[in-house]
Amino acid sequence: MSQSSISIPDDPETAAFLRHLALDRGASGYTRRNYAQALREFSGWYQGIRQAVPAWKTLSRDDFRLYLRWLGRRDISRASVQLRFSGLRTFYRFLMRQGVVDESPIRSLSMPLQPKRLPRFLTEPQAIDLLGAPLREFQRVRELSENGVSVDDSDFLRDAAMLEVIYSAGLRISEVCGLRVEEVDIEERLLRVRGKGKKERQVPLGRPAVAKLQEYWSAVVHPRILGLPVFLAGRNGLHAVAPLTLQIRLKRYLAIAGLDPEITPHKLRHSFATHLLNRGADLRSVQELLGHAHLKTTEVYTHVSMDRLKKVYDSAHPRA
Repeated sequence: MSQSSISIPDDPETAAFLRHLALDRGASGYTRRNYAQALREFSGWYQGIRQAVPAWKTLSRDDFRLYLRWLGRRDISRASVQLRFSGLRTFYRFLMRQGVVDESPIRSLSMPLQPKRLPRFLTEPQAIDLLGAPLREFQRVRELSENGVSVDDSDFLRDAAMLEVIYSAGLRISEVCGLRVEEVDIEERLLRVRGKGKKERQVPLGRPAVAKLQEYWSAVVHPRILGLPVFLAGRNGLHAVAPLTLQIRLKRYLAIAGLDPEITPHKLRHSFATHLLNRGADLRSVQELLGHAHLKTTEVYTHVSMDRLKKVYDSAHPRA
């Protein structure tokens, strides 16, 4: 998402903050849009009760406490409240670094507790069924070609390769769509991935994913030019496939595999982490593979793996 596609508020502090997110921190378009919306919503609420635009450097904790209570009376989730205040907190940290304010009025403000939710994931057989769905769908569609319907296999081969790469390397949807030719080492079976905040990590790639990737590349006009996307929007295009396209096509494959159509590409990443831990991988290694900055982010998967350990214990221990 380009800087121009995000509406920037009028006041100079918020405009400078959003430019900082885009140019200095390399924040994703999703983050920048959410933070801009959080600032815009607060400003609209403040103007509604004060009949004045917020002067950020003079606002008090009571202002934000009142705003928090107002949000609490609306029919929005606690996660949405947390997201709004995440943007406001990050904004005030920026203002402190710029010397605009001495301290954040949001510091130590109590937020509504967020219930712990375990990440949804596919079982190993379900993951295998889903990974095979694009080529099963291609076979079905190809049968229609006998009746004069033209069939292009490139999109199906691309989708099969993308799903394999997501599951094999635990990539985010933005990472797989943003993958470039020079970041794939076929011989070493390694990916160089640009994650959040433009942080890079190296991730191994499984043999089935390599095979699907090579099969896709052999079917499309895909010059191996540095900077070219790995996964293209069409047989002869030079633009990367869009995340929304992958999300839409995934629903088609979920239906073919008989799985919940609400499952997202990110659930393949959850499945990657869970299956590694279930098969004995250590948490620190999974953290590195996922590109999590903090181990605490990865620890949510230990709750999922603990279910497996409890079943093993109950079935094997003589005094369970």
